[in-house]
Amino acid sequence: MSKAGKGSKSSRGRILTLLVVVPTLIFLLVQIYFLLMVCWYAQFNPRQTNMMREQLAVLQANNPRATLKYTWVPYERISIHLKRAVIASEDANFAEHDGVDWEALQKAYEKNNRRHKVVGGGSTITQQLAKNLFLSGSRSYLRKGQELIIAFMLETVLTKGRILELYLNVVEYGRGVFGAEAAARHYFRISAAQLGAAQSARLAVMLPNPRYYDKHRDTRYLNRRTNLILSRMGASDVP
Repeated sequence: MSKAGKGSKSSRGRILTLLVVVPTLIFLLVQIYFLLMVCWYAQFNPRQTNMMREQLAVLQANNPRATLKYTWVPYERISIHLKRAVIASEDANFAEHDGVDWEALQKAYEKNNRRHKVVGGGSTITQQLAKNLFLSGSRSYLRKGQELIIAFMLETVLTKGRILELYLNVVEYGRGVFGAEAAARHYFRISAAQLGAAQSARLAVMLPNPRYYDKHRDTRYLNRRTNLILSRMGASDVP
């Protein structure tokens, strides 16, 4: 083989490495990082999540002294009513699925196709926890794919109780308000342990759009949906 031929083959090999091997290696390293962090959260509570950092940056752009409302409380100090309400509103099959509700995901995919944009994700509590801990609030199929991978990691490493404990403590309940304890004090001036059924149902209904409902706390939809969730809470399977 001529030197020119060998050189050409060598160049193709380097290009293949750059296009395939390097991205694959980066992808694997990123997944290892996420897995190690999931293992960490099996034992330790997060001080701040990616979603919290994003929201804090937005708040501090307008007010450099802005802070978040966030206080971690253990699982047993969160009202059973809130646990039931969030499962009833966000993920009725939480106790049964492996991190992904494929039927809900299919419905969301069909809805997105009809509207030609990502308007809904069909996310489970586990997927929402993955997004809150590690990802951004952007809507794209690439982010959704990473969300699914992390959700399977969470379900493999953590118990359902730990997943729900993490979710209730880090999910956003309003502008700069994160976690059940901060939400209970922000809206009702009580602790998360003291939340009643109606209060819990209202907080659960606010979750898909908490910043909007922080400003609009008495809409017709919010009241109607709260009553619906109240009627469903008794069927929630709480870990």
